Amino acid sequence: MTMRIRKVAVLGAGVMGSGIAAHLANSGVRALLLDIVPPKAAPGEDTASKAFRNKFAQGALANMRKQKPSPIVSEQVFTAIEVGNFEDDLGRLAECDWVIEVVKEDMAVKQALFAKVEQHARKGTIISSNTSGLSIKGMLEGRGAEFRKNFLVTHFFNPVRYMKLLELVAGPETDPEVVKSIHRFGEEVLGKGIVYGKDTTNFIANRVGTYGMMRTISEMQKAELSIEEVDKIFGPAMGRPKSAVFRTADIVGLDTFSHVAKNCYDTLTQDEEREVFAIPDFLQKMVAKGMLGDKSGGGFYKKDKSAGGKDILALDLKTLEYRPQVKVRYESLGAAKDVENVRERVATVLNGQDKAAKFAERITLDVLAYASRRIPEIADDVVNIDRGMRWGFAWDLGPFETWDAYGVKKGLERMKELGLKPAAWVEEMLAKGRTSFYGVEGGKDTYWDIPSKSVKVVPENARTSRVEYLKRGNKKITGNESASLWDMGDGVTLLEFHSKMNSIDDSIIAMMNTALDETEKNFRGLVVGNDGANFSAGANIMALLMAAKSDEFEAIRKMASGFQAANQRMRYSPVPVVTAPFNLTLGGGAESAMGGNAIQASAELYMGLVEVGVGLIPGGGGTMQLLRNVYGAYSADKDFDAFPFIKKVFLAIGTAKVATSAEEARELGFLNANDGISANRDFLLSDAKQRVIGMANAGFRAPRPTRFRLPGASGYATIDMMLYDMQLNGQVSAHDRKIAQKLARVLTGGDTSPQVLVTEERLLELELEAFLSLCGEEKTQDRLMFMLEKGKPLRN
Repeated sequence: MTMRIRKVAVLGAGVMGSGIAAHLANSGVRALLLDIVPPKAAPGEDTASKAFRNKFAQGALANMRKQKPSPIVSEQVFTAIEVGNFEDDLGRLAECDWVIEVVKEDMAVKQALFAKVEQHARKGTIISSNTSGLSIKGMLEGRGAEFRKNFLVTHFFNPVRYMKLLELVAGPETDPEVVKSIHRFGEEVLGKGIVYGKDTTNFIANRVGTYGMMRTISEMQKAELSIEEVDKIFGPAMGRPKSAVFRTADIVGLDTFSHVAKNCYDTLTQDEEREVFAIPDFLQKMVAKGMLGDKSGGGFYKKDKSAGGKDILALDLKTLEYRPQVKVRYESLGAAKDVENVRERVATVLNGQDKAAKFAERITLDVLAYASRRIPEIADDVVNIDRGMRWGFAWDLGPFETWDAYGVKKGLERMKELGLKPAAWVEEMLAKGRTSFYGVEGGKDTYWDIPSKSVKVVPENARTSRVEYLKRGNKKITGNESASLWDMGDGVTLLEFHSKMNSIDDSIIAMMNTALDETEKNFRGLVVGNDGANFSAGANIMALLMAAKSDEFEAIRKMASGFQAANQRMRYSPVPVVTAPFNLTLGGGAESAMGGNAIQASAELYMGLVEVGVGLIPGGGGTMQLLRNVYGAYSADKDFDAFPFIKKVFLAIGTAKVATSAEEARELGFLNANDGISANRDFLLSDAKQRVIGMANAGFRAPRPTRFRLPGASGYATIDMMLYDMQLNGQVSAHDRKIAQKLARVLTGGDTSPQVLVTEERLLELELEAFLSLCGEEKTQDRLMFMLEKGKPLRN
């Protein structure tokens, strides 16, 4: 029986502890954040007051408001966090179902705290430590049987909200039910990816990740490569984040990074590669000088103050002086640039013949061999190691997935040539006739299980759903080059966008209509979603610019009105339509997401109508949709003044506001109060499908169109007065004002008065008229061109 976790105590309000408390609150779980009473008071401070005694935990809340990227999904989450201190509030642990210790990495400090926790926690409370380096055996010294049974390590990664990984390590006496409860809660409520480690130093991700970084640092000097060259090699070209190696170290902090490496060196006396973890001289000197990375204003990189902070300088490791960065150009990296498939891209680099490719190959194969030798020491299988690196270090491919991309047999032979020693089990696997670590059988992902020397299915939650699985099952109904329609089973279809960046084009609009034709005839409901990196980055502005430059305004009108009509058709279809947006959902992407009857959003949703950035207003119905969402329930009511609603929508569109979470998208009006949020992106499509089934089973009926009581000319004049002032004060340009005037005319209803109810159709006509007239403006065309060339808005 898995436990229900309603309230969690977090002991320690540092960066990690406050991040965990914030993410619990993000997930709708109440958190009690405690820390020590400050050891000394400032002059005049009342040491008996709560303000003083809770100062550290209270200060952590203030920091959350300032941190970038933000650890909170909305200002509202603070209502779910309470603060206190270890002296006055440990009695409150009895209110909690789970207690997480996040104090400093000092065995004596942890042991003393656990002795107190044992006195106050109620029977059956789960207790865990967020340690990354201390042994469970040591932490449990002196604790009773009940405490041991409910104890485990829960190692979160920083920043907690954004890093998917949660490493679980059970002690020798941990009750399996406790592990099961935390696994389920972590995955389904907190949206984490769960990985099982062993009670070894730094567990999985930090052990392999630190080894990889330290090995790179030691080899780069022999290869005579600069830090920016290494970061270019081990960045997106190799399926790694942009921060690669040295930028990652700057973000983490060089003191923290050194501490993790030193911990490996001090405790891993049996590791055959122990010397790799020895801190190099230059790193010791940097830490001693306080060059700690972002937190100290400079580490391996530093902003050039003389250039107004615009240029980033790089460190010369020989002199420890900063210098301008050198442009990095290698044929192998250039060849990989345009390869979208990550496996092919990584293979392109590793198979290259230049210096960058040879360095990438040497380091990568070394790390792969090392990872193979760590099984079963740090984990029982390749799946846990790969997931650890993907979710904890944001690699696109884990070590064994990378090895598969390169070729297992080829990798083995090359390792031998380079004098590297892979684990014997890899040879055994090949001898058994299995040529890759992963495969697909019966539509399911499989992996090579080392102890049983056989193929097993990769374990995953039953709620996990991907378009990839529908492809494997031949579930395609129809499709074109930009979109496909799939049969999800249980009477539900799935419309998938797959154009570049999932940008909206004619083919997607055509497939929206085909999807509705097919679903209305033969199915119960439709989901709109995909497996991409982003739901949809908006309309195809390249095609729009080309058409505008060629005066093809009829083609633009046709496309925009066709997109408006398709979005309206989704909303008023006789079958329920649920859209499943995630990550970037901008412009036309936001319009298609708001076009359905309900939204099931990923918690990490960056949604906005950003058209003003390219000199336009929304053209696919976005102005009317957002007004409908915000004003809808009161839109025809005589007792409500329309202006505050119009103002909210005008500012959201006019300032190109992008929500930074699904919760914030709800506050801005992009989501409705009853739209759903999935904490775990892996469950998004399956949750959306369940919502469609639920709506169909509950007797779905399409909503009635909204009618709006809008102010017309008087409302427009009020907004234009404000814009006039802004232009006079140099806050907006003449063209900014023109765009805002067009937007204001649409939102105030054009030539109307509050006595008349404006229909959705009329608002769409006004929007289309404004959109088309802006497409013809030279300054808008300049903005479109600038965005395509520079990737940022032009202010002209």
